Amino acid sequence: MFEKILIANRGEIAVRIIRACKELNIRTVAVYSEADANSIHVQLADEAICIGRAPSSESYLRIDRLVSAAEVADVDAIHPGYGFLSENAHFADVCESCNIRFIGPSSRAMNALQEKAVSRALAKKAGVPVAPGSEGVVETEAEALATAKKIGYPVLIKAIAGGGGRGMRVAHNDISLMRGYHTARAEAEKAFGNSGVYVEKYFENPHHIEFQILGDSRGNLVHLGERDCSIQRRHQKLIEETPSPFIETKFKDLRKKMGKAAIRIAEVAQYNNAGTVEFIVDDQGQFYFLEVNKRIQVEHPVTEEVTGIDLIRAQILIAMGEPLKLSQGDIHFRGHAIECRINAEDPLDGFRPSPGRIEMYYSPGGRGVRVDSHAYAGYTIPPHYDSMIGKLITYGKDRREALDRMNRALGEFLITGIKTTISFEQTVLQDPDFRRGVYSTGFIEEILRRGSQGFSSEAA
Repeated sequence: MFEKILIANRGEIAVRIIRACKELNIRTVAVYSEADANSIHVQLADEAICIGRAPSSESYLRIDRLVSAAEVADVDAIHPGYGFLSENAHFADVCESCNIRFIGPSSRAMNALQEKAVSRALAKKAGVPVAPGSEGVVETEAEALATAKKIGYPVLIKAIAGGGGRGMRVAHNDISLMRGYHTARAEAEKAFGNSGVYVEKYFENPHHIEFQILGDSRGNLVHLGERDCSIQRRHQKLIEETPSPFIETKFKDLRKKMGKAAIRIAEVAQYNNAGTVEFIVDDQGQFYFLEVNKRIQVEHPVTEEVTGIDLIRAQILIAMGEPLKLSQGDIHFRGHAIECRINAEDPLDGFRPSPGRIEMYYSPGGRGVRVDSHAYAGYTIPPHYDSMIGKLITYGKDRREALDRMNRALGEFLITGIKTTISFEQTVLQDPDFRRGVYSTGFIEEILRRGSQGFSSEAA
């Protein structure tokens, strides 16, 4: 049994992990940058250690400082959360070499899935469909052009490392391909320290469907159903739900097929702990492997709500060497859950981040409403990190009830002093097509093309 865990992260996910640890009677150690000295996770943890200045490169991304903090605090394990070093195989190796358990997949599994081009090859080995594209890294402009001509435009140029929409460019012809190829490489180098890119077929406005998986060190693997993450802008998710209305209303047989595909990929990679296998699906129900996220996901709460499984708790128990006490037949899906990411951003200004001091903060409550956040009245959102300040999750016996509950809860969410995405998300939820579950990855752009009437960037 772990006695103490260090959380190598900040914000709402750090708070979420602290809560799970407290319920397991495990002590927690928070780390924080100078900018996060007044953050809630620092106050809630049993101990807290400052690891550096505000920039991530001088604090949350410093493996040496994180490990030193862990050794000083004498912890048994480190939970990396998401982002930062959560998918860094070297960090996992360093932890293990210092006799500190890394709460996540093994470095072997992470290395097998680290680069998206390598992951594509692994998916092929598992017999899972992948989008047509290059076999590996595209080294030259000429090679990129040859691949595009072979598979046909439009194509997507993608960084082999990282995520979050960085190092990605869509090309519809040779000219935009050449421009996008160099831009994506430069962006990838700056963001991830790796300029490698590959080229694959670009599907116009597909559905983005992902499957949550759990695996233990004994080779037991299960999936916990799908999440529809198609409501996104610039490849950044904004609203997620489960079950997927697209699958539920049109292709129910896909759930079993895609779930089995996710398990096959995990088996080939010898995956353990929590992870997410992502797919794109076209309107005909053909699905293609996208990537594996080797960590807990921001949107994990919707899966927890419909399955009743605490995923952070499961991560910790698996890292302790506990076997999965679940088989696929033990997992049942009940009701519907939706998550809205509450970001400190201005939708009227291209979703520009809106750091600053929160003057008023009132979060909604009531039956079927959950808020995961680290914000409070008087808290100053630093400009150095991701703009997400919380997640609003609603649950209902069916999609309509979950939607109505979300609409009500968004109306109760009061945040002043900064710009937020709350009103914009209300606009999305009230859209007739969204209410009917008819949407794809191009939905937000369509909303924006209709104009900014009907929403503001101030909290309601």
